[in-house]
Amino acid sequence: MAQSRLQYLASYLHPHRQHVILGIGTLLLVNILSVWIPLIIGDVVERLKITFSPGTIVRYVGLILALATVMWAIRMASRVLIFGVGRKVEFDLKQRIFEHLLSLEPAYFAENTIGDLINRATSDVDNIRRLLGFAVLSLANTFFAYCLTMPAMLRINVRLTLVALAIYPIMMLLVGSFSNRLRQEQLDVQQSLSDLSTLIQEDMSGIGLIKIYAQETNEQQAFSQRNNNLLDANLSLARTRNTLFPLLGGLASLSLAIILALGARNIAAGTLAVGDFVTLLLYVNNLVFPTALLGFTITSYQRGEVSVDRIEAIFKAQPKVASVEGARALPVSEVKGRLQATGLTYQYPDTTTPAIQNVSFTIEPGETVALVGPIGSGKSTLAKALPRILEIPTGQLFIDGHDITQVTLPDLRRAIAFVPQDSFLFSTKVKNNLRYGLPLAEMPEIEQAAKLAQMRGEILNFPKQYDTLVGERGITLSGGQRQRTALGRALLIDAPI
Repeated sequence: MAQSRLQYLASYLHPHRQHVILGIGTLLLVNILSVWIPLIIGDVVERLKITFSPGTIVRYVGLILALATVMWAIRMASRVLIFGVGRKVEFDLKQRIFEHLLSLEPAYFAENTIGDLINRATSDVDNIRRLLGFAVLSLANTFFAYCLTMPAMLRINVRLTLVALAIYPIMMLLVGSFSNRLRQEQLDVQQSLSDLSTLIQEDMSGIGLIKIYAQETNEQQAFSQRNNNLLDANLSLARTRNTLFPLLGGLASLSLAIILALGARNIAAGTLAVGDFVTLLLYVNNLVFPTALLGFTITSYQRGEVSVDRIEAIFKAQPKVASVEGARALPVSEVKGRLQATGLTYQYPDTTTPAIQNVSFTIEPGETVALVGPIGSGKSTLAKALPRILEIPTGQLFIDGHDITQVTLPDLRRAIAFVPQDSFLFSTKVKNNLRYGLPLAEMPEIEQAAKLAQMRGEILNFPKQYDTLVGERGITLSGGQRQRTALGRALLIDAPI
């Protein structure tokens, strides 16, 4: 599983690999300079021990200042490059998630709450952005720091170097012992956040119902409970992090104390030059920050792991209704509108009784047919079957003699004007809702559709007429106005069926 997560992360980075390589390359230059500058400082200490020269001090200070300035500039460039890659991956993932969700059938959204999906597309994507920005920079910097600094330290004094770095394996074991705990606590945080987002989304959408039944107090209590769950999850994660990070920082600083204690003895014994001692101190200090930063990197990785799983779960959900390979194109201009059902049967998942069973009929072009029956008799199911909102078996439903499962989905749906029971409107202008199925429609067409739907007169009474905003889900319109606007939207596309 860990390997597959790393593969997913690598696939996110792949389109931006050139910027990643360039950013890591700049980090290599930074670490080369960070090894070179202590050597220069150690050399100047040795020179000044022999002969004090103000000119020498000025010359070396100028050199060190110049190198430090160059190192700072390169470090800033590396951060811009690598953090920029994180932002680009964030953009890519949000785009992919949205496009993939649009390809899924409505049943998927009945099984997965909108609040949770929103949280995955925002908070989880943000976690991955942090991982692929901060963590990549931190890991690359730590790798180069050790690979370049350790050989330089060993060249100065093998014994002191090994004793000072003996602390670091303990740090690795400490990180490993906290790994699973951090991952589980991060998963709890994300799930609690999703639960809270779902409640907010549902309550804002159903605010009218809450007030009608005077359920404000109950909803406040429900929110308080979920908010407390999120608080507990965050505090638990914070306690773990605040235990791990100081331990890592303390262990990293311990190596510096070892160098100070043993180095002083070696200087007194004459086995270590003062300049080399200063250089060793600087090198150990250079390793303290990357090593202490490892704790933050591990946390970012734990967050990223959880978020990768949650995001990939969306991508693994494949649309159950899609155009089959080799599907037939059916231009709207060729559609006559003859509908035929032959033994049509459909059963919803997790049910034992078919919603419609062995239904057969033929509707000729130009006929107007009303399907009536009691609740649960399959009227809505049949209506959804025609544009393949539901997945119907092959050989049961035909349009102009063509099996609808063998026709490309866009062509099939463009041939049918469908007005669902839930008259959903977007939070935009009335005219944009009317022309949703035909975005380039001009005002005369929009007005004619509104007139046919018996909505034109009411629109003209609105303050801004066709430019009136209808609010989220059309909340500013009455139920009948929403239904007639949805009907006008269907009439505007002038579909054969």
